[in-house]
Amino acid sequence: MSKIMFDYTKSVLERVSFDPMLFCKELEKAIKALLPFELELLREWLLHFVIEKPELKQCLIIVNK
Repeated sequence: MSKIMFDYTKSVLERVSFDPMLFCKELEKAIKALLPFELELLREWLLHFVIEKPELKQCLIIVNK
Protein backbone atom coordinates (compact mmCIF):
# COMPACT_ATOMS: atom_id res chain seq x y z
CA MET A 1 0.00 0.00 0.00
CA SER A 2 2.73 2.47 0.90
CA LYS A 3 4.45 2.12 -2.48
CA ILE A 4 1.17 3.11 -4.08
CA MET A 5 0.95 6.25 -1.94
CA PHE A 6 4.55 7.19 -2.69
CA ASP A 7 4.02 6.76 -6.44
CA TYR A 8 0.79 8.74 -6.26
CA THR A 9 2.58 11.54 -4.42
CA LYS A 10 5.29 11.72 -7.06
CA SER A 11 2.74 11.83 -9.87
CA VAL A 12 0.82 14.65 -8.17
CA LEU A 13 4.00 16.64 -7.60
CA GLU A 14 5.05 16.17 -11.22
CA ARG A 15 1.64 17.39 -12.43
CA VAL A 16 1.67 20.54 -10.29
CA SER A 17 5.34 21.39 -10.85
CA PHE A 18 4.36 24.25 -13.18
CA ASP A 19 3.34 26.32 -10.12
CA PRO A 20 5.84 26.57 -7.23
CA MET A 21 3.17 27.63 -4.70
CA LEU A 22 0.92 24.71 -5.57
CA PHE A 23 3.93 22.37 -5.57
CA CYS A 24 4.84 23.46 -2.03
CA LYS A 25 1.25 23.01 -0.88
CA GLU A 26 1.08 19.48 -2.28
CA LEU A 27 4.46 18.71 -0.79
CA GLU A 28 3.20 19.71 2.65
CA LYS A 29 0.23 17.35 2.21
CA ALA A 30 2.55 14.55 1.17
CA ILE A 31 4.73 14.99 4.25
CA LYS A 32 1.69 14.45 6.45
CA ALA A 33 0.60 11.33 4.56
CA LEU A 34 3.86 9.47 3.98
CA LEU A 35 5.73 7.20 6.35
CA PRO A 36 9.21 8.20 7.60
CA PHE A 37 11.11 5.91 5.21
CA GLU A 38 8.99 7.21 2.33
CA LEU A 39 9.96 10.76 3.26
CA GLU A 40 13.59 9.80 2.78
CA LEU A 41 12.77 8.44 -0.67
CA LEU A 42 10.83 11.61 -1.43
CA ARG A 43 13.78 13.80 -0.39
CA GLU A 44 16.09 11.88 -2.73
CA TRP A 45 13.58 12.09 -5.58
CA LEU A 46 13.07 15.82 -5.00
CA LEU A 47 16.80 16.56 -5.13
CA HIS A 48 16.95 15.04 -8.60
CA PHE A 49 13.63 16.49 -9.74
CA VAL A 50 14.40 20.13 -8.89
CA ILE A 51 17.67 20.08 -10.82
CA GLU A 52 15.64 20.60 -13.99
CA LYS A 53 13.21 22.99 -12.28
CA PRO A 54 15.25 25.46 -10.21
CA GLU A 55 12.13 27.51 -9.40
CA LEU A 56 11.06 24.64 -7.13
CA LYS A 57 14.23 24.61 -5.01
CA GLN A 58 12.57 26.86 -2.44
CA CYS A 59 10.20 23.99 -1.62
CA LEU A 60 13.06 21.79 -0.45
CA ILE A 61 12.99 23.71 2.82
CA ILE A 62 9.66 22.04 3.59
CA VAL A 63 11.10 18.52 3.55
CA ASN A 64 14.18 19.51 5.53
CA LYS A 65 12.26 20.76 8.57
